[in-house]
Amino acid sequence: MTSNETNPKSDPSLWQVTKSVFAAFLGVQSSSNYQRDFNYGKPSQYIIIGLIGVALFVLTIVAVVKLVLALATGK
Repeated sequence: MTSNETNPKSDPSLWQVTKSVFAAFLGVQSSSNYQRDFNYGKPSQYIIIGLIGVALFVLTIVAVVKLVLALATGK
């Protein structure tokens, strides 16, 4: 465990923010992480990581669709 995981009153690390955003995408989050995020997190971190996550998701969907279309048309 890192010092941030043992001391919930410190700012969340970049990894903890990323895990929280991913949990938000899935709609699951533990109560303790939820409280940590809202009490000690900076909104800008969550917004930036969230935008990066959405961009990666959209790019993945576009790539999969292009791949499927290419395989379907034989090009």
